[in-house]
Amino acid sequence: MRLRELAHAIGIPYDGADIEISGLGTLKNAKSDQLSFLDNPKYLNDLKSTKAGAVIIAPKHAGDVPEGVIALVDEEPYLKLALASRLFAPAPMKTEGADPVFGEECRIAENVSFGKEVVLGDRVTIMPGCYIGDGVTIGNDTLLYPNVVLYHDTRIGARCIIHANTVIGSDGYGFAHTKTGEHIKLYQLGNVIVEDDVEIGSNTSIDRGTIEPTIIKRGAKLDNLIQIAHNCVVGEHSLMTGQVGLAGSTILERNVVMGGQSGAMGHLTIGAFSTIAAKAGVTKSLKGGTVYAGYPIMEHKRWLKLNAMLSRMLKQFNPISKESE
Repeated sequence: MRLRELAHAIGIPYDGADIEISGLGTLKNAKSDQLSFLDNPKYLNDLKSTKAGAVIIAPKHAGDVPEGVIALVDEEPYLKLALASRLFAPAPMKTEGADPVFGEECRIAENVSFGKEVVLGDRVTIMPGCYIGDGVTIGNDTLLYPNVVLYHDTRIGARCIIHANTVIGSDGYGFAHTKTGEHIKLYQLGNVIVEDDVEIGSNTSIDRGTIEPTIIKRGAKLDNLIQIAHNCVVGEHSLMTGQVGLAGSTILERNVVMGGQSGAMGHLTIGAFSTIAAKAGVTKSLKGGTVYAGYPIMEHKRWLKLNAMLSRMLKQFNPISKESE
């Protein structure tokens, strides 16, 4: 749609140059016909080099918008992005389009549901109760156990195994908040990409990206009951055990190991070949090649020393009788 029309629709006064806007993009990857935004100052460096056609931005950062990029100035950039996302959201289900295309030697149960423009590779097995949404692609030799749900535009690689009741591509948990406390849905326009040789346990949820994809890279192995939020990247050959949770835009580099019930805050990076102990809480970006534990997170050796010290202090100030021990 035209930029002036879009600005009017989301409540930003604008009567400057009018350009065609084809969709939304991140500051880092937006094209000249896309609209982007800046809400978190962490991404100011991305603003300086953005190729976006226009950017929704707060007044305090309007002077940082590079030459050639149109600034749509507003006090609530994230809220206005949420309003704009609704204008570009696809229909939840297509009524027109090509029928599914199956490769050779596929085994499909009778009560599997397919959307439009689905493409399956060779020797794909899909068990009863699965739903394969519009535009989904599945690579050779992939196996889907019963009741797996793949939302629209999900990409599944070759030789993947996805266990029962897992949902891939559901909406990320994204809402903008008004000054009066209302919650405005940020429509999730990205998708999920699962690369080759990935195994995903049962009852796991992987959210689609807000604008760009959520990515599970090749060789990663995910246990049951895992939550991966929008725009996360799980690195090659990473291991995630039961009940791990990742908040939005968390990046795991390759061969990260996360123990049971550990979790990470959003917008941080965990370095390659790191190990996160069970129940640990990652609150900051971490360098690779190290074992971490505790909350707030720290190196495992330090965590062990801290707990030993606390134990000695408790015994000193609150002695426990040998009988109690």
